[in-house]
Amino acid sequence: IGESVSGMILFDETLRQKTDDGTPFPKALEAAGILPGIKVDMGAKDLALHEGEKVTEGLDGLRERLAEYAQLGAKFAKWRAVIAIKGDDLPSSGCVHANAHALARYAALCQEAGLVPMVEPEILIDGDHSLEKCYEICARTWQKLFEEMKDQDVAMEGAILKTSMVLAGKDASEQTDPQTVAEQTVKCLKENVPAELAGVVFLSGGQTDANSTIHLDLMNKLAEEKPWPLTFSYGRSIQRPALDHWAANQDDVAGAQAKLAHRAKMNGLAAKGEWSEDAENA
Repeated sequence: IGESVSGMILFDETLRQKTDDGTPFPKALEAAGILPGIKVDMGAKDLALHEGEKVTEGLDGLRERLAEYAQLGAKFAKWRAVIAIKGDDLPSSGCVHANAHALARYAALCQEAGLVPMVEPEILIDGDHSLEKCYEICARTWQKLFEEMKDQDVAMEGAILKTSMVLAGKDASEQTDPQTVAEQTVKCLKENVPAELAGVVFLSGGQTDANSTIHLDLMNKLAEEKPWPLTFSYGRSIQRPALDHWAANQDDVAGAQAKLAHRAKMNGLAAKGEWSEDAENA
């Protein structure tokens, strides 16, 4: 899998675990050519006085936790915020600001500790909003996030954006074709994300395995020059085929691993604009 994946995000528990031969997981990953990362937020909680909205917590004690994670071998960290689109009123400016500020303070603490921050403002795909509405909320969220990060003196060239694609809600009556999703996502990024940022990675966010690969591939096939690499940080869209196989064939570890490696390889090709149906079915 190290041929297709350059980093893996671990939980606190996993970062401390070892392989059967006693090798700490971070060292095992590095031996496979994969950088170990760590999820450091404490989850999204109800935002006071903002019904239906969340703010991610976990800043208290984060400096000390990051120092320990760096000693344990982590090279980067991740913090996820949740932004929901509901009607004309949500997300509120208060929700966007609270989460952007927390992400910025987290990012500054990461860089202080020598870790690369991955900032993840996830625009949820739930709902019946249009692609145009998603574009508007992505633009608002990214603008506020990078404004807050600059206020905290975060070095953009040492940070990564993990975010959603510009998509219509999964309950929308009109779903957008993949080429338009790719074009509108890149357009929104170019208008609202600093060119000096180290990179942009996408979450699959409820998409099908196939669509998350196709959208990423089409973005990287666009002729226009992009100032940052566009790649993937998928969970379910890589793991689901392996988990489904393993659930039905619990003793077939090699078969599940092959499913995982194939999905990773397909997304690795998409990150270079080299995916094709022939490669998928090979």
